[in-house]
Parts: sequence; C-alpha cells; structure tokens
Amino acid sequence: MDALTTGGNLLLIILGFCLLIALHELGHFLAARWARIRVHAFAIGMGPVIFAYRPGLGMRLGSTEKLALARFGKPVHQMSDAELAEHRVGETEYSLRLLPIGGFVGMLGQDDMDPSARSDAPRSYQRASVGSRMVVVSAGVIANLLLAVVLFIVAFMVGVRFESPVMGILPEEGAMAQAVPIGGDAAQGRGLRPGDRVLSIDGSSVLTFADVRIAAAMSKPGQSLVVEVARPGVADPLRYLAEPRDDPRGGVRTLNVAPAFNRTITTDPRVASDVEKALDSTGLGASGLGPGWSLLSINDHPAQLGDDLVLAARASHGEPLRTQWLSPGGERQIEVTIETTPELIIGRADEGAGTAIPTRDSHLLGLVPLVEVAAIEKDHPNAALLKPGDVILAAGQVTGPSARSLVATVRERGAGLMPLRILRDGSVLNVDATIASAEFVGDRPPRLGITLASALDATLVAASALTGEPASDHAILPLSRIDRVNGVTVTTWGDVRREIDRALRNQAEGRGAVIAIDLLSPTADGARRSLELTLTPAQVSEVLALGWTPRFVLALFDPLDEVLTAGGNPIRAVGMGFRQTWRLVLLTYLTLDRLFRGTVAVKELHGPVGIVHIGSRVADRGFMYLIFFLAMISVNLAVLNFLPLPIVDGGLFLYLVYEKFRGRPPSIAFQNAAALLGLALIVGVFLIASYNDVMRLFGRG
Repeated sequence: MDALTTGGNLLLIILGFCLLIALHELGHFLAARWARIRVHAFAIGMGPVIFAYRPGLGMRLGSTEKLALARFGKPVHQMSDAELAEHRVGETEYSLRLLPIGGFVGMLGQDDMDPSARSDAPRSYQRASVGSRMVVVSAGVIANLLLAVVLFIVAFMVGVRFESPVMGILPEEGAMAQAVPIGGDAAQGRGLRPGDRVLSIDGSSVLTFADVRIAAAMSKPGQSLVVEVARPGVADPLRYLAEPRDDPRGGVRTLNVAPAFNRTITTDPRVASDVEKALDSTGLGASGLGPGWSLLSINDHPAQLGDDLVLAARASHGEPLRTQWLSPGGERQIEVTIETTPELIIGRADEGAGTAIPTRDSHLLGLVPLVEVAAIEKDHPNAALLKPGDVILAAGQVTGPSARSLVATVRERGAGLMPLRILRDGSVLNVDATIASAEFVGDRPPRLGITLASALDATLVAASALTGEPASDHAILPLSRIDRVNGVTVTTWGDVRREIDRALRNQAEGRGAVIAIDLLSPTADGARRSLELTLTPAQVSEVLALGWTPRFVLALFDPLDEVLTAGGNPIRAVGMGFRQTWRLVLLTYLTLDRLFRGTVAVKELHGPVGIVHIGSRVADRGFMYLIFFLAMISVNLAVLNFLPLPIVDGGLFLYLVYEKFRGRPPSIAFQNAAALLGLALIVGVFLIASYNDVMRLFGRG
C-alpha cells in the first residue's frame, strides 16, 4: 500500500482508536442487554455530546433528552418500560462526545463515579445476579481481546513486514559484543557478530528485532539472558550469556544492539532529500549512485548487508574500497571509491599543565588536529556567527587551540565576548563570540553553545600539552601544516594516517618504527621542518589497532526486514493470532511490573497523543502494520481496563467477587474513597503520559 499522507494517517489512527473503544463498550452493552439490564446511554468519548441518536427521536445535535422532556414532559431515563413502549421510544441514547479519551455504557442503577447510585427497578444493575454482573463488567475486556485475535489473524494471513532479528554493527563494549559463549560454543569466541540472527532469548522464540529490545527492557537487573543465534557459515545454533545494562540515557535496559541494514539505498520519498545530501557530502552522488541501487560486492567479496560496507571500511587501513552496485534500471554495474576518515587516539592531558580540565584531546603520535564546530545550539547567540565546519584557528590569546585548551580558555575568561579567528571555506574570518554564563558540563563547552570535533580535512596542527608521545618533545608550532609523511605529500589527516599505517604494516611484529614528518611553518616564509618520530612497539600496535570510519551513514540503506506471515494457512494464522495476543497480555503486565521496579522509566509512558503520533508513523509502513498496531493497542486496553483499580473494570470485578463471598457489596464509604483514589491515580498517569507525549513531539523527551 502506498504511504498515506500525514493528515490521512492521523485521521485513520483516531478512527481506529475510536473503533477499539466502541467495541469495548459494545461488549459491555451486549452483555447488559443479555442480562436484561436497562441501558440508557452508549457513548463514545467523554464530555459534552456532539450528536446523539435515540430510536423514536432520531438523530440530533446534542443530547436527545431535551427533546424528550419537551415532547413527553419527563426525560427518557425516568420513564418506565411501559411508557417507553407507549411512546415508541428506545431506552438507549447512542452518542458521540467531544473528548476522544474513552467511552461508557450507562446502566440503570450503576455509576462508576457515584457508588451510591442505586435502583430497585426490576431491570436495574443491582437486581441482576452477581454472575450476570461479572459477565457485564468483563465483557469489554473480552471484546478487546477477541478483536485483537481477529486483527492479528487478518495481519498474519496477509503478512506484516518487521525488522529482522539480525544483528547490525555492535558497539565493542556493548552487552551483545561482550556476550560470553556457553559450553562447547566457546570456540566461536566472545560476543555476537554482525549478521548473527537471534533465534531465541531465555527459551522464548524471537521473530522480530523488537523482540530483542523487549527482552532486554523486561529483564531483571543482575540477571543474564541466554541468547541463541544462527551464524552464517556455522551449522548449529550458538548460545551466549548476555547481561542487559541500564541505558545511560534512562528509560529502559538495553543489550546495546542495532538492526542490520540491507544492501539497497532507500527509496523512501520522505527521506529523499536527506539521502541526496548524504550522497553528495560523501562524494558518492557524482558517481550516479542513488536510491534503489544495491550493493553487490566490496573488493570482489560478495556483500550480504549494508553493514558490510562499514566493516570493510574499518579494516581498510585507509585504502579505497572497490565496490560494485546494481542499478534498478537493469544489469548495469558501477564501481565507486568510498573515502574513509581515520579514528584518532584519545590522549590524556598533561597532568602538569595547570588546572584540570575534564577534556582529552584526539591525536596521532602526539600530533593534535585543530578543532571545528560540529554543531551549534540554535538558540545560542553564536548561532548567527558560527557554522558547522568552521575550523577554530585562535581563541582569545591562544593560537591553534586544541579541544582541551579551548575549553580552558572559555572557562578562564568567563561570561562576555571572546575573539575567535576561524577558517571557513578557505577564508579566514574574525568574529566576537559570546560566552554565556551557563555551567560547564562534561566534554563540551556549553557557554559557547557549540559541540567540537577534530578538523580532519586539512593537516593543521594544534598546540598540545600531551606528553610521552613521539611528537611531544619536538616543540611544534601551532597551525603548522603537515606536508609530507615518509616523503609522500598529504592534504588531509586521512592521508597522514594512511601513510603512517602503510609504513607500520611493513614493520616486523614486536618492533618499533621511525616515521618521517615534514611540516610547513605557520610563519610568512612557510619554511619546511623535518622531524623523525620514533615509535615504541606498543605505540606501533596502538596505531595499527585503530579503525577507519566511512564518510557515509548506514541510514542510507533500508533496514533489513522480512514478512511475518502464516503463509495463507488460516489455521496457522489463528494459532499465531492467539499466541500473539497472549504474549502481549503477559508483556503488558510485565511492563507494569518493571515500572514499579524502576527498570522501565515513567518517561516511557505514552498517552493518547503519543499513541496517535506513533500510529501516524506506523500507517506509513503499510495497512497491515496498522492493523497489527491496532491489535496491540486493543490488547493494552483490555489489560489496563482489567487492572484491580477502582473505577475501571478490574476494580468493579473485585467488588463483585467480594459481594459473592460476603453476600453484600463493599460499603459506600469505602467505594467512594477508592473511586477518588482510583480517579486521582488514573488522572495522574494520564497527565504524566500526556506530558511525555508533548516532550517527545518537541524533541525533548
């Protein structure tokens, strides 16, 4: 199905959400009619009535009660069954109300908000047997569960596309990368690898990548998970122990995983401009590469995933990658060279350099690149002066500042103006930057409102306080430019690293090395200075262990996905529908348990706004995924409505259990107090969830 428009998505989700509520209330309504309880209201939404329908009075804007009062001299709910028959008026008003946050079925003698409301009429709620009332109270939950089963069956009959449970690039220090092999699988080594497919976690089958994230989020602190995976080229499944960790950003526990990407550059029209910009910024756009192109091979080795491009770049030693692509227009192939950027060593600041600054400089053998503006806060005064990519040549009286010395300079000057000399698009500019009076935080100088990165496009060197590195004792002037490495001309830090890497790869293992560096002086004469940097065996190993980062992002590719389907088998679809419904019931209760335990943060709660917002994005993934999403929401509605809380179905059911065993309902005073407590709790959760929704919409959650 083609992607829906945003407005269409919102309307579709709101209608779907209203349908779930309507069917929940329909369950109560049909059960009440079965129990011969008189129903005077069937409402979708809360608050003022927008329009209503009552048999015998027709459709009206607003409630039909005013018309009944004018025509018959009394409101309908005060009429007897005989009077209703005489006037040929239906006992139930069907209404749509202003606030789409719920609904209700109004029965004679029953009011969730007023436990003292009672009636002795033959068809009142109180006159029905306890068993009949239990059926009425639980019918809404049953309706939602049955609807979920039906929606899941429909979705699985057609097929729903999900992200595959295949591992993408894993952080080296992450839980999955550090997973411990179990028993005979130890020969496979520590950690999962890109391309591994997760089959099960703690014995529960894994069908989608979301299952992997959910298993981590629902885990108990200190408890490892048994992860079974299928690895390409290995005949039997492998088993690992992985312990989820608390997400440092808060919210949920995580296994530090990312989904794999397929080999095709995305054709999603919503991100077409972003894809074009990303290709142009990496130099790939000029080759003709674009949406729909599929990666075939890298250096003559077949590519299985888009992630293979990153892995090949990391191991490339800076050498260009020979890649082949398949055009969507036919069997045409194209070879593209992909440039990579080097990873630098994160060095320690000289302990004797003065006041300790919580910033470390990136360097290569003690040669420190200048820093550039990576990002700038849009509301900061410097947003009008600085741009991403600006290279900082001087700050105040400091020439060629490193990240550490720039932070120190900003802190020492305090609030006010500070002159900066920057390099932008080949031109040198002088600006007076504003230092705000905010507190210093982490590795970032927020008082300038910027995030720093190493300036790698030119070989300019910053002043450095590093010690114990090959270049530390050579008194290199700041803003010197590295011109040659081992006699080869270099123009970027990628070139510098590549030539050093080439030289070191030719060294015998366990031996040191000498690297020749030519510098151009920052003075007017641009005099050349030649240095010899002597590396210890440990420093040789440290440089060779560094990786390379490609100048592209995996987001260019579509996520690796697959269709979850019953294969057209209706019996299998029914089984899958019931299993998925039961699984989500357990998962919802488990989520509530983790909320109380504190392993799932309150900020993860979603309210109606959040559900609609998520649903509108879900609709873009296709109609069947929307059906699947509505089935999940239906299960959640069922579970939440049957929690043992006053004023929801679960609390009312508990009252009936009490009445069954004690022969009388709980006291009115108790029910009133419990209703107020339940209302306060539900309103509180609603407000928290709605606040979370708004923060997410504005990108602050």
